[in-house]
Amino acid sequence: MNYQHPTPRGSRRAAALLGATVAAILLTAAAPGALGQATSATLKGQIVNANAPATSATIKVTNVKTGYSRTVEVQGANYSVGGLPPGTYQVLVTAGGQQASRTVVVQVGQIATLDLDVAPAEPTESVIVTASQLYETKTSEVSQYVSLRQIEALPQNSRNFLAFADIVPGVQFVTSADGSTSEVRSGAQAANGVNVFIDGVGQKNYVLRGGVSGQTLTRGNPFPQLGVGEYKVITSNYKAEFDQLSSAAIIAVTKSGTNEFKSAGFWDKTSEKWREPDPIEKEAGVKSPSSQEQYGISFSGPIIRDRMHFFVTYEAKDFETPKTITYGEGSVTNDQFDDLLGPTSAPFKEDLVFGKIDWTPADDHLLELSVKYRTESEITNIGDQNTHSFASTKDNDETRVDLRWLYTGLRFMNDAHVTYEDAAFNPRPLTIAPGYRLTTADVNQVLLNMGGGPDYQDKGQKGYAFQDDVTFDAFEWHGAHVIKTGIKYKFITINAFEQQPYNPQFSYDINQDLSIPYQVQFGEPLPGLPERNVTSDNRQFGIYVQDDWDATDKLQLNLGIRWDYEETPSYLHYVTPADVVAGINAIDPAADPALNQTYRQTLALGGINIDDYISNGRNRSSFTDAIQPRVGFSYDFTDTERWVLFGGAGRAFDRNVFDYLAIERSKGTFPTYQRRFNTAGHECDVGVGDCIAWDQSYLQPGVLAALVEADPNLGREINLINNDLKTPYSDQFSLGLRNRMDFGAQTWTGSLTFARIESKDGIVFLLGNRYPDGSFRANPDATWGGQPWGNGIPGLGTLIIAKNGLETRSNQVLLNIEKSYTESSPWSFTFAYTYTDAKENRGNVAATDEHYIFDYPDVAGYGWHQSIGVPKHRVVSTVIYDTLWDLTISAKLTLSSPLAYEAVDCHNTTDFDHCFFNPVQDSATVGYKQFDLSLEKRWTVWHNADLRLRGDVLNVFNNENINSVDTWRGGPPPDTNVNFGTATSFYQPTRTFKLSLGYNW
Repeated sequence: MNYQHPTPRGSRRAAALLGATVAAILLTAAAPGALGQATSATLKGQIVNANAPATSATIKVTNVKTGYSRTVEVQGANYSVGGLPPGTYQVLVTAGGQQASRTVVVQVGQIATLDLDVAPAEPTESVIVTASQLYETKTSEVSQYVSLRQIEALPQNSRNFLAFADIVPGVQFVTSADGSTSEVRSGAQAANGVNVFIDGVGQKNYVLRGGVSGQTLTRGNPFPQLGVGEYKVITSNYKAEFDQLSSAAIIAVTKSGTNEFKSAGFWDKTSEKWREPDPIEKEAGVKSPSSQEQYGISFSGPIIRDRMHFFVTYEAKDFETPKTITYGEGSVTNDQFDDLLGPTSAPFKEDLVFGKIDWTPADDHLLELSVKYRTESEITNIGDQNTHSFASTKDNDETRVDLRWLYTGLRFMNDAHVTYEDAAFNPRPLTIAPGYRLTTADVNQVLLNMGGGPDYQDKGQKGYAFQDDVTFDAFEWHGAHVIKTGIKYKFITINAFEQQPYNPQFSYDINQDLSIPYQVQFGEPLPGLPERNVTSDNRQFGIYVQDDWDATDKLQLNLGIRWDYEETPSYLHYVTPADVVAGINAIDPAADPALNQTYRQTLALGGINIDDYISNGRNRSSFTDAIQPRVGFSYDFTDTERWVLFGGAGRAFDRNVFDYLAIERSKGTFPTYQRRFNTAGHECDVGVGDCIAWDQSYLQPGVLAALVEADPNLGREINLINNDLKTPYSDQFSLGLRNRMDFGAQTWTGSLTFARIESKDGIVFLLGNRYPDGSFRANPDATWGGQPWGNGIPGLGTLIIAKNGLETRSNQVLLNIEKSYTESSPWSFTFAYTYTDAKENRGNVAATDEHYIFDYPDVAGYGWHQSIGVPKHRVVSTVIYDTLWDLTISAKLTLSSPLAYEAVDCHNTTDFDHCFFNPVQDSATVGYKQFDLSLEKRWTVWHNADLRLRGDVLNVFNNENINSVDTWRGGPPPDTNVNFGTATSFYQPTRTFKLSLGYNW
């Protein structure tokens, strides 16, 4: 169902601003200018002729592999040449009748300084055969590059190019215990805050968490690694051109064809025979069947030499991931389920295709068309307490198209993109049958899940976008300025359809009759609603201006500001159902009849102004305050970029995940009901509340629906979102010192940075129910438990309210030391150390984006705690070394301090009324330890063709890395859980050997 209504006030303001912006850009396009966009590199510097600044010059920059060139006429000594795809370039400068030439290598998004000297005594300087690597030290960004050499040579498990982001201080690449490699995190924020830009186009996930589209709960890769050239990671204080993020920005550039025909291919293989058993498999005495097979191929070359090239690649993954099915915490074993326990595996299949054509019809035009197609299928939600029948089958598909036109005018450059995207996420139950949930009696902990699972979803995003960036050449005004401005407009249809639980879930007490359940949860669509798919035709708009100002030869100022705006019609025009409003205004049956008290008054006594959550379809507006100033500086102490002081401050807005916004509608169309059965050990009064007598027919499809047919509203969960919902953001501050040192052919760089990031306005869902006196607990002296679960909206059910409230804070010390790989010095070294002091006002914000708080009336009750999932100390170090006989040795070491785990503490209290959140801290000295090693041998077969044989040993020392522990301390004394703190699951991989074959020609 599409919700399209008259344009709200915020939309008219946005439209007016859009028109003014377009007009401004068209007018300024006639002014002097030239430069590049996020993925393109920029050369800038000063031209000297006869030991004096040149008054005029011509610079021609030519890519030595593709023939792509740019020619710039320079008035004055300062120059800048942008729009350069990363690669090797010949730079030819002509001034005063003299010429000089250099060959240099530039990286993705780099702004590199190259001063050029044209000497009268040497009319022509010969081209340097070995290209010089340029380094970017004069920048206010907290950033680092990941090179193609590192992507190709470092040991790895999944061929996910994002896996190398963790060699950058402050970044974690998170691998789940089930092998999912879906998240990149930075600081104390969840992965939602990250955005990945491929060839300048954001890959944001608008519907699901995880930051990047297609990367939610998957073992798949977002992009074929053979198609990635290199990338840059900015952890904070990015410039104004970057949007829809509050955490790290990853800027990747794809490979292009050259004037030579080339091909590459690979095949990776490992299996359970090539890995050590994990601790649970050791205890069971058998390993789960498992295998990983990855293979791919690429082709590239010229279509028209120096003018048109192609690149195409295909990669595939075929996995059997080991899983282990075990009883849950507090288990009391039962022999009849033993056959369901033990090792198992989960299959996964992915196909990735990427193709690109670039065309330079003239030196002032560059056209690129690229297409990515991804499809994957897998079995998920299996292992731990979930048996095979309880699993889900999931499809995850994505298509993206990008048409780019880069036009270079006399003194300006215009970079335009028209894009299309279509992503879909579709988990379904593997088994269509009632679910069988085996639980304990006292704390209702799940011991084993059998039968049909609950997960049924159909979510995705589809739409078009236009973005345009105009960059103006360096002009003189109290120093040299490079100004860039741009707009983006996006029309994106997003949908979130779910039926949870799809299969009814029956709970059985392990201490009672296992043929009779004591409770059931089931979902049924409300009658009279033909469409339950929550769909919204969103419109997004962004605008920015950025001035990179060389105020002096030593001081550069980066001054930027951007504004973003989004309309979400399904939220803006939602009308709270009339029966919900009537229930809120009805007499509260739990209150004293003499008071004649409405439920609205009950909520007011509890501190809730319910009018803040009731929508009439006209009282909500889009958030218009996403103004984001971003300023920075860098000061070169030596005027040689060897010692640079840098810093910055800025604000960055992300966006609200649509999956959360859609709950207001989806829960209103497919409510979840609960019924208790009057059974032994779980006695209740039949006919009172939700208590009924057990009948075997309830296991038959459709019979449960009759229980709610007479009054389908009773027992609903009503979700209401605040009418003044804001967009989450982060404030970022940094100060650091960057250094570059040359030792002959070796160049070492390093940086030491202090960074503080405060994220705010994350969405939180709270229990809105209140007792008649407005209290949140049955016992006024209690600090835990006793919530008013039975005191929901009269005639309906539980009230859940959502508003802004989640926050994180992190202080970080980031140390980076790097020696780059070059042809003249064929080895590299990186060392990244991160110290993080992170706090959050809700457990698991950083680790899982947990956004529900039902244990306290508001987020303030939780208080500030150490962030879950963020280690205090983390070290990642790598080495690549080309040695004799065409051998390459590479290694990667990852160490981190122990993590904290979310836990409720009922043991260090006098009774269950005073439990509290108290994270479990692992007492180990080192929490995560992994050392990976790779050895590759190359054979030259003919000309430039070679074959490769490679072996990777992952987790060489077979360290047991704990993923989760038993967090139940036990009840109040003397109750104690003897298993408290013991490991319940472990990260993969154990020590594993992976064989790879490959070729290049």
